[in-house]
Amino acid sequence: MAHALPLPPTARVRRLPPVLAVVAVVALLALPFAPGDGGGAHPADAVSALAVLYCALRLVRDRRRPLSRTAAVVLGLPVLGLAVAAAGAGSPGAGLAGLGRYLQVFVLVPAAVLLLVRDRGDVRLLARSMVGLALWQGAVGVHQYVTATGASYQGERVRAVGTFGPQDVMGMATVVSLGLVCAVGLAVGRTPVRQRLLAAGCALALLLPLALSFSRGAWIATAVTCAVQLLLAGVRRALAVAAAVVAAAVVLVGGFGVGTAILQERVGSITRVTAAPDQSVTDRYTMWAAAAGMWRERPLTGVGLKGFPEHRDAHASLALSSGSETDGAGAGYRRQPLLSPHNMYLLVLAEQGLIGLLALAGSWLALLVLGLRGLRGARREHGSVPDCALVACGLLVWQLTDFAYADIGGPSTVLTAVCFGLAAWWALGSAAREVPEP
Repeated sequence: MAHALPLPPTARVRRLPPVLAVVAVVALLALPFAPGDGGGAHPADAVSALAVLYCALRLVRDRRRPLSRTAAVVLGLPVLGLAVAAAGAGSPGAGLAGLGRYLQVFVLVPAAVLLLVRDRGDVRLLARSMVGLALWQGAVGVHQYVTATGASYQGERVRAVGTFGPQDVMGMATVVSLGLVCAVGLAVGRTPVRQRLLAAGCALALLLPLALSFSRGAWIATAVTCAVQLLLAGVRRALAVAAAVVAAAVVLVGGFGVGTAILQERVGSITRVTAAPDQSVTDRYTMWAAAAGMWRERPLTGVGLKGFPEHRDAHASLALSSGSETDGAGAGYRRQPLLSPHNMYLLVLAEQGLIGLLALAGSWLALLVLGLRGLRGARREHGSVPDCALVACGLLVWQLTDFAYADIGGPSTVLTAVCFGLAAWWALGSAAREVPEP
């Protein structure tokens, strides 16, 4: 009987799934990163650029049409508003920097993910890598809380920030939230029982570091997204998972004493955002009003990319503080200026005007509508919802919800690009790349 000859190294490399280029971007976010005073790009950003280049080289080599007409229109729509806003920026350097960042997050990297992900197996691999990253960052965050080595919060160094440091307190909350959304999608989708149980266990484990991040916006976005995922998967399964979450919460609060006074106060502050807001909420409302003022001044084109910090003081009231204070988690005391409204929709409206908002939000809305329509079609055809659909739609819902409380910025922003890429794969490219499963 003849034996097959071993493949040469070049052939083995050629057979590796292309999605590993995107997995490398996710994996690099596990590394600690301390930018200087002037900021700086995270290694994951550099690798995301390499992934885009790798995707372009594959297209040239294979000589195939990169995107369908619908995908090209949906993903290319934001370029219109970005070009106008870049032309109206305060300086050419600021315009080019802002244009590059927006193209990376909302156009180039999502398109590369769409083209590099081939089938459901690749989606599961990428989703599991995000769950693994969330578990790692969450473990670091829990250790910071237990040992009082986290970021400073109300005079105590108990805020879990993972390896992102106090300069990016939302980094770990974003990573853990997205990992939890992926785990829930894998747990309630159409996969083997053992894989669903493992994913459910990961989702429950991520509840603790998410709570210790003290991020109200991440809590709200995660709760909304998980509820949507469970309802899309089926009411009966949603009730079962809800019962498990309640039981886990009882164990965490009653058994392990997670319900500290600081955490209880943070949860209670969600309902006091209008009656008795704290200074962070006051600052956010003030910056929202400043963004609205910039839009009223230039309703169609906005003040230009990277223009919010320059025009902030001219439109903000005296209620705005001079900056936020950061300390702990391996870094010294710093006072960071408030340079964005912490609302993606208002940031786009202020800097890009109605043209930019309609183009960017129109692209997001198209992805959401097409994704939900594909999910409904899969349920009608197979009687259940595939896990890749729940993961992709869940990540998109989380981003669109979180954008009401946050905007792009920091190392975790590259994960936003990956999320939009997965949503684009399901909404725009799943039919062409779907591989039948046994």
